Amino acid sequence: MNWIDNGSSIEIHPPNDFNFKECLVFLGRSEQEVLHQIRDDNFYKLIKIDDEFILLKIGKVNDVIRVEFPIGIPTPGLREKAASYVWEYFDMNQELGNFYDMAYSDKVLQTIVKKYRGLRIICIPDLFEALTWAIIGQQINLTFAYRLKKRFVEHFGECLTFEGNTYWLYPDFEPIAYLHVEDLRKLQFTTRKAEYIIGVAKAMTSVHVTKEAMQQQGYQQVKKSLMAIRGVGAWTADYVMMKCLHHPVAFPVADVGLHQAIKLQLGLERKPSIEELEELSTNWAGWQAYATFYLWRSLYE
Repeated sequence: MNWIDNGSSIEIHPPNDFNFKECLVFLGRSEQEVLHQIRDDNFYKLIKIDDEFILLKIGKVNDVIRVEFPIGIPTPGLREKAASYVWEYFDMNQELGNFYDMAYSDKVLQTIVKKYRGLRIICIPDLFEALTWAIIGQQINLTFAYRLKKRFVEHFGECLTFEGNTYWLYPDFEPIAYLHVEDLRKLQFTTRKAEYIIGVAKAMTSVHVTKEAMQQQGYQQVKKSLMAIRGVGAWTADYVMMKCLHHPVAFPVADVGLHQAIKLQLGLERKPSIEELEELSTNWAGWQAYATFYLWRSLYE
């Protein structure tokens, strides 16, 4: 992590191929989003570190990402943890040179990687959020998924209001483990999804389902561990590995949006089958997660 602590703010020097503007486009894709705000080319996000609320105002000045703290300056230790959070959130550890070398000659990707170069996977550092957001989005359209997430966050999350704007935190798993299915049914969750979300929360109260433990495992073992959780199928597992656990080979091959994006990129009359998609993605080995993310980006024009 390359950063400088200025006392009242921090400066993060991103790696090559980092396009903050493109990241903001992806982050701004839904007006229903409740976990961050974008105003005047700045990205506002509330995080909680060591039980302390920290509001981040993230913007780009020349080639530097500047992080300010509108509600008060955290201690040096918390500023370092905030810098680490931002570094992970924008997946800045990933060196993308080999991805672009591959993608520039790939018939599916070559146009969009030139157009969106510098876009990074927007990560979900919290494992509970990643798992439950993926479950919320199962078999429904994205608009309704955002609506359900908004209700979930506003009913069970914490918030802070500053200068007329309210900033929300995603709920912690501990209190969700004690909910009843009917508590989520009132928010229009199906019985099955309510069971899954509460089940994930209960699983995470054990020491066995943790981000730290899964980061020590290889791809196949992580996928097996995730799919052992009720409600987590192959698509959900790959989504979580892609957005939270930083596995570049994670490939949600059955994703509807992915299939639609390939159809549009290649001008096909129908969406490709999974078998056809696997054939088309032969060149993507080692970079399936980034290929998928760029194709998702192509749907938001």
